[in-house]
Amino acid sequence: MYRIIKKLLGNSASLIGLLLLLVFILIAIIAPYIAPPLFPDPYQIPRMSWDIEPQPPGFSITDDMRFIYESLGKPVTREQAIFGTAQGGYDIFYGLIWGTRTAFRVGIITVVFSMFIGIIVGSIAAYFGGWIDEVLMRLTDIFLSIPFLVAAMVLTTILGRGLDKVIIALVAFGWMGYARVIRGSILSTKEEAYVMAAKALGVKDFRIIAFHLLPNTIFPVLVQASMNIGSMVVTAAALSFLGVGAPLGYADWGQMVSFARNWIIGAPGKAGEYWYAVFFPGIFIILFVLSWNLVGDTLRDILDPRLRGEL
Repeated sequence: MYRIIKKLLGNSASLIGLLLLLVFILIAIIAPYIAPPLFPDPYQIPRMSWDIEPQPPGFSITDDMRFIYESLGKPVTREQAIFGTAQGGYDIFYGLIWGTRTAFRVGIITVVFSMFIGIIVGSIAAYFGGWIDEVLMRLTDIFLSIPFLVAAMVLTTILGRGLDKVIIALVAFGWMGYARVIRGSILSTKEEAYVMAAKALGVKDFRIIAFHLLPNTIFPVLVQASMNIGSMVVTAAALSFLGVGAPLGYADWGQMVSFARNWIIGAPGKAGEYWYAVFFPGIFIILFVLSWNLVGDTLRDILDPRLRGEL
């Protein structure tokens, strides 16, 4: 563990990734302080106006919106929209800050459950082999043959709009890669002497898988998981952009980009006039995905013995 931490801190790319990741973690932790919520559900983005078109950074909340909030017993805590407002007067800054929590929740939960399913399927297939391996791997191939984004979009549409439905859809079609990776690792390890010795001693099969094989074959899966968190966040954002993800007004980066879809080019003769509506959500998504990819690349270099020159 000390060697892994030393390599992570000693590599400039991984250090940048770690710093970016720490910034996002800090934003997620202190979100209630830098963007105080106005509603019981903190993920509901407050509106600064009723304007259809976006308003530039520094836009002040309109008098009628202030009156509405105060009449509801919700005093306005921030007068200006730091990053401007999106279509419908939604505060971009608030949506991005609380959207950081949404990104972590979607990415981590999706990857953890997908990895759990993939490990179970892949390890059973590799260890027992024969017809069990054949059935499980053909099932995996069937799922792999379905375009991931299309399948997730269809399932989310069937289940209904909401981030919980998005997570279910991403897990349902996101476990196959983990299954294939862990299967390959166990196939190359299950004939080792320590596994044969455990079998000779009468250790049960599932105990051998859990306590002998997985601890020595799990590292490639962990590397893949760290790099897939960013991919899952991008996919969830794409579903929200397409209108089948987060509910309207929910703090989600894909939702914020969706608000800008009609304003990306700008008004006639004023190209790029509403740049802020797509720039700020886009840069949050890019940096978040980049941070996980940089950390994942370094973990792969550290944990893969072939890249370390040990094999």
